[in-house]
Amino acid sequence: MKKGVFIGLGVMALLAIMVWADRKFPAAGRAAGPATNASASSDGALPKIAIKDVDDKEVSLGQYKGQVVLVNFWATWCEPCKIEIPWMIEFQNKYKARGFTILGLSMDDEGKKVVAPFLQNERFDVNGQKEAMNYPILLGDYSIAEQFGGVIGLPTSMLFTREGKKIKTIVGLVNHDEIEKAITSLL
Repeated sequence: MKKGVFIGLGVMALLAIMVWADRKFPAAGRAAGPATNASASSDGALPKIAIKDVDDKEVSLGQYKGQVVLVNFWATWCEPCKIEIPWMIEFQNKYKARGFTILGLSMDDEGKKVVAPFLQNERFDVNGQKEAMNYPILLGDYSIAEQFGGVIGLPTSMLFTREGKKIKTIVGLVNHDEIEKAITSLL
């Protein structure tokens, strides 16, 4: 009987340690725990923050008010991200003139050091043509992800209305036709 109690207590202690470690040291591509930053958007709005791009320029998200915005959290090492990048390029080409943009937030731990060469060298098949990423790429991290309500996996995409209200979050690979339908319904 005592042996069973000790085993049970040991299992519970191990589970508690695992939960603590998972929150303290998240896996790559996953934000630590729920959004707790006081300036995080509690109403699902596009955060009023500035984020550096690969040229070290501050990009204010406020400048995109009035546009439909798809924020796409991705990384250079993320294979599902590489599958959907050609779709993002396609959407940017098709809908930019109608007031749409994609903001790519790279979650690479190494930041500009790996993102800049990736952008310079990688080309993606878009309708039979090799094209570079054609939308703004910003350098994200877990604290920035928390401003959006947190990211639990990559890719993660969040769709915002022209007024800056978040209406859709997709964790994992987007469905091309469904996200295009959602985008066009807002334009």
